[in-house]
Amino acid sequence: MRLCVDVPQFDTNPDHAVTAPVGELVRDLRKARGLTLQSLADAIGRSVGYVSQIERNLSVISIPVLKEIADALGVSINWFFQGAALAPLHERDYIVRRENRRRLDFTGTGMVEELMSPNLTGAFELILGTFESGAHTSDEKYARPGEVGGFVVSGAVELAIGEQTFSLRSGDAFTYPSSEPHRCWNDGSEPAVVLWVVSPPSY
Repeated sequence: MRLCVDVPQFDTNPDHAVTAPVGELVRDLRKARGLTLQSLADAIGRSVGYVSQIERNLSVISIPVLKEIADALGVSINWFFQGAALAPLHERDYIVRRENRRRLDFTGTGMVEELMSPNLTGAFELILGTFESGAHTSDEKYARPGEVGGFVVSGAVELAIGEQTFSLRSGDAFTYPSSEPHRCWNDGSEPAVVLWVVSPPSY
């Protein structure tokens, strides 16, 4: 189910980027759509209590669940992936400065992702993911069309692709079709940083 409603009161000017926990962004967009908690819960097949906890930043929200919410609210998941991404006009389509990365904090997961691509109009996107100890992309493996590659910048992660699980450490790289069920997590005691290349862009 996809609920598409025009929301003229939302400011989409990239110079007016909003920084807020994901739950608050979900709540604000739901209210702007004129939807109740029950409507959103029904649309994603979850309980009202669970959606309420997400909106109050009391519950973990994984990438697949956030994608379901984005689809139900009629937006790209990129809507939630925003921050102080201010850049000079002549750099905006080419360069992402360290201080202007757009961040997405997944409440309670210990995972932070930063968009390294200046926009999402190309064939792929770059994402820098930081996994704290015990952090993971999702509770279960998930799949979507496209292809994924990556490079472990620091630390170590476990990567499950289909029926196989690989232990990766700093300096290791990987690629796989994202149509194969997959999941990534950090079992170590130190944070891990992974640079992801995702095609087509999904945020």
